[in-house]
Amino acid sequence: MTILVFGGNGQVGQELLRALAPLGEVVATTRSGLLPDGRACEIADFNQPDSLVALLDRVQPRTVVNAAAYTAVDKAEQDVEAAFRANAESPGVIARWSAAAGVPFVHYSTDYVFDGEGTAPYREDQPTAPLGVYGTSKRDGEDAVRAAGGRHLIFRTAWVYASHGANFLRTMLRVGAERDALRVVADQVGTPTPAALIADVTAQALQHAGGLSGTWHLTASGQTSWHGFAEAIFAEALARGVLAKVPSVEAIASSEYPTPAKRPSWSVLDNRQLTQDFGIALPAWQDGLKRVIGEIA
Repeated sequence: MTILVFGGNGQVGQELLRALAPLGEVVATTRSGLLPDGRACEIADFNQPDSLVALLDRVQPRTVVNAAAYTAVDKAEQDVEAAFRANAESPGVIARWSAAAGVPFVHYSTDYVFDGEGTAPYREDQPTAPLGVYGTSKRDGEDAVRAAGGRHLIFRTAWVYASHGANFLRTMLRVGAERDALRVVADQVGTPTPAALIADVTAQALQHAGGLSGTWHLTASGQTSWHGFAEAIFAEALARGVLAKVPSVEAIASSEYPTPAKRPSWSVLDNRQLTQDFGIALPAWQDGLKRVIGEIA
């Protein structure tokens, strides 16, 4: 079986290349045609949605997984058309091709489709109300995938990080080694989720005998604030010898750290439907953090 993975150089994409390898021949794409380790791969430009059809026709995958996206949340507020091309138009093109070919299409979405005004974990069937361009473009991408009419697995996730790539954990480790004190937002709550977990669950879902189609929330279990996550990162990094000393971490309000795009204050997703439908136990976010820090150590 040929599995085509869009976005093979991203945090989730790199983990997918590992997790999906036992299922068949994995064909990766990036915009540059190069993977992070320098290997050549297929070129896919999500800034030109219609160009993707020729690639799909040539590769003829039996499963398609889209881990490519426009993820620069603040930049998207000005770069509106590019965000919608990458996050809505391109997934729609791929989903329509997949539906016509009769192959399953996996697509990833985000907690940013919600407004963050909730107080209980968001269920899959709750109304979406994105706050900015990024969230709106991702919601429109979900709608385009569903409208294509084929078998699809949309996984909404949140607060993704890994031992590689650009993410909150790696930023904290870098600045934590440089400074004695940091200020981190404490009034945004969500669930830190390792990219490896997302990839592993994707592989398990694709092997599930039910042939299910729909939308699921895929995060680790539990919740914390960015401030709580930062403190946990530093505690684990110190314990594993990744950092020789750690900074003090002051809790601040989002209003003290203004950004062009408003972030949802509540990003906790209810992942019980995924556990029920696929029989997959989702670990606590603290366990995922220990594994990722262990990789770095």
